[in-house]
Amino acid sequence: MREDVEDELQREARALGDATRHRLFRYIAEAQEPVGVAELTDFVQLNHNAVRQHLAVLKDAGLVVEEIEQRSRPGRPRLLYRLAPETAGRWGTPGAYAWLAGLLSDAVRRHLEPRQVGRLEGHRRGAELAGSGEPVLLLESEMERRGFRPRRTERGRKVEFVLGRCPFADVAGSDPDTVCQLHLGLAEGLAEGVGGLEVERLVAKNPRRAGCRLTVRRRGALAGVSA
Repeated sequence: MREDVEDELQREARALGDATRHRLFRYIAEAQEPVGVAELTDFVQLNHNAVRQHLAVLKDAGLVVEEIEQRSRPGRPRLLYRLAPETAGRWGTPGAYAWLAGLLSDAVRRHLEPRQVGRLEGHRRGAELAGSGEPVLLLESEMERRGFRPRRTERGRKVEFVLGRCPFADVAGSDPDTVCQLHLGLAEGLAEGVGGLEVERLVAKNPRRAGCRLTVRRRGALAGVSA
């Protein structure tokens, strides 16, 4: 396992050894939303093909994630790039634990339970995403962005996500109640914020082995399908 981590870091270091790729990586890491090729082209003042080649190297190194834009208006969806969740906290990027610490600090300051503060944060983020896509896909995308590696299965109105990774395994291992309740609140807030979804339950597992199960239900009946 240690050798795998070292190989991963060496691959990332080689990708970032190029000055232009490093600039692109920093720009993507610091962006509030996924970034398109045109914006990156303007930033580094290179042609599209050169930028795409640099992005391909960053993607292959596991430093950034490529996704297709979800859009309702006419036109070809853009390719968008964001920081890979598992890269957070490396190479000078903000870490997932800094975000977690901020939420827990907010809970203490406001005398809120972890589930309550998680729900508020989830609702805030869900409201930002509302209307930009199908609610289940928005929820799945946000879990991917946070590094949970969700796998989705659907049966009627019920949707189950098996979480392949806990991005806070070290803390959750020593204090699962706090972290898992925070995650449950986040899921509930996201479901409410994007609309059309309701969280039924979160079944927590050993955070170091992952496999937690989040079950949500679509509100309203699906045509021709029973719950």
